[in-house]
Amino acid sequence: MQANYKLRSREWFNNENAELTFQHRSAMRAMGHNPDSFVGKPIIGIFNAWNDFNSCNYPHKELVEYVKRGVLLAGGYPIEMHTISTPADFMKPSDLLYRNLLSMDIEESIRSQPIDGVVLLCECDKTVPAQLMGAASCDLPTLQLAAGHRSSGSFQGKKVNYGTDLWKYSDDYKAGLFSEKDWNELEKSISCSLGGCPVMGTASTMKSLSEMLGMMLPGTSSIPATHAHRKVAAESTGIRIVEMVREQLTPSKLMTMEAFSNAIKLAAAIGGSTNATIHLTAIAGRLGIRIPIETYAELTADIPLIVNLQPSGMHSMDDFFNAGGLQRVVQKLLPLLNTDCLGCTGETIEQIYGREMWENEASSEVISSIAEPFKDKSGFAILKGNISPHGAVIKKSAVSPELFEHRGQAVVFENYLDMLARIDSDDLDVDASSVLVLKHCGPVAMGMPEWGSIPIPAKLLKLGIRDMVRISDGRMSGTSYGAVILHVSPESAIGGPLAIIRNGDWIELDIEASSLNLMLQEEEIAARLAEWIAPEPQHTRGYPRLFADHTLQAHEGCDLDILRPTNKQEAVFVPPIVGRG
Repeated sequence: MQANYKLRSREWFNNENAELTFQHRSAMRAMGHNPDSFVGKPIIGIFNAWNDFNSCNYPHKELVEYVKRGVLLAGGYPIEMHTISTPADFMKPSDLLYRNLLSMDIEESIRSQPIDGVVLLCECDKTVPAQLMGAASCDLPTLQLAAGHRSSGSFQGKKVNYGTDLWKYSDDYKAGLFSEKDWNELEKSISCSLGGCPVMGTASTMKSLSEMLGMMLPGTSSIPATHAHRKVAAESTGIRIVEMVREQLTPSKLMTMEAFSNAIKLAAAIGGSTNATIHLTAIAGRLGIRIPIETYAELTADIPLIVNLQPSGMHSMDDFFNAGGLQRVVQKLLPLLNTDCLGCTGETIEQIYGREMWENEASSEVISSIAEPFKDKSGFAILKGNISPHGAVIKKSAVSPELFEHRGQAVVFENYLDMLARIDSDDLDVDASSVLVLKHCGPVAMGMPEWGSIPIPAKLLKLGIRDMVRISDGRMSGTSYGAVILHVSPESAIGGPLAIIRNGDWIELDIEASSLNLMLQEEEIAARLAEWIAPEPQHTRGYPRLFADHTLQAHEGCDLDILRPTNKQEAVFVPPIVGRG
């Protein structure tokens, strides 16, 4: 332990005020905690976010016991705590707004209670960034432990993966290529174990980026949920967090601007989710670090796709793990990274990931190299123009090559229910060159749900069309794919230009030129904006109202303005006054 470092928990359990010490020790005794067992030891708060709706996080019901064992082995004292959970499958209309609420839950639980170090048990999409946001705001030694990805399923003799294969088979079903019997069989087959999506969706992306940021033990982000190494990783996490408390290795020492730059490059190399642009910006913002939206394009411009994994490729997370997982990817990427950044072991990433690894033909099929990548085009394009003055995002590795440049007429849906009502109508005036436009699903309007991957109209699916240009101010599941333009900022609900697009308007996309434009004269655009009337808010009270009133736009990470400091000085953690309870 550092010579001048005192445990935070000492304020509660070894205070100069005997009355306070008595009260807090007595409260612990009521739960069977003997002060002789914990006073003077690092108290580790283990934040668990499973519930019976969250199949991704559910393995932590068991894994937490292995974390506790590790903490005890290292001379710390574990205290399990519970937070809200963010089961992406069930939280409607969007789990994004609850990302911020979960981060508040964590931050205030840490602030107000006798905790010296933190372990965050994560997996499902928003759990990972929410926990990192809360940890960044507190800046106590912290580690994350993922639950791991679920197993691939088996359907009619083929391997199927929850997420990406669902969208592919859904298109076949709508196109009439898939019977009702097949559809019911797929439902029983595609998701056959606990854990996160077994593809490079948002959960796998954010776990990988957490490890790259030094907030997860090296080599643990890509272990399957069903593998015994998950339990070993849990125990090792418990051991290491106690050491980090003694070393005072905190998030602000790990999550630097250089580390975020490394994470952005990694996101491109693995074909990571577009949601990463929102989450990394929000996490960095809690530390007083600004990441302009253009940075994502600048840092990934020359990063190819070196991971052949759904949705940008063909393999699964099991294949990725067996090929060497994130350790191999980072090793391949080291020449393009800032190798002086620290990992949670206290070593540099050069020292952690530079060690020699085995390699064979099977591994190189899943994880290639910078010199001979799986795809030359990867990373994020940030599209600007009169539709998206503050930017929109598209994942280049997921776009059909013929749609990198496109000009087409808009087919406009005013909201999600309008889209559902008309998208599969035989009367919909649409063809393969059309540009589908969906309004009013941004952060203020709806909490930014994953509605941006607008379904291909059924009449086009029957003609074999599987991709077309789509535009919205919403998000897209990290498991999805296609020429889908997302996060249009400012959003339509606050008067962004997306709001005034009409059926038949011509739209021009040029991904390489980073442009997205409505082919109208400036005077016409100004006139339409002047006529625009803001919609009435759906929520007049409660957390959704608070979120709508205080959320930042997509290019700023969709955090609440009241949670994001304006600079590093404002980011300093304010401890509580420990007084009479």
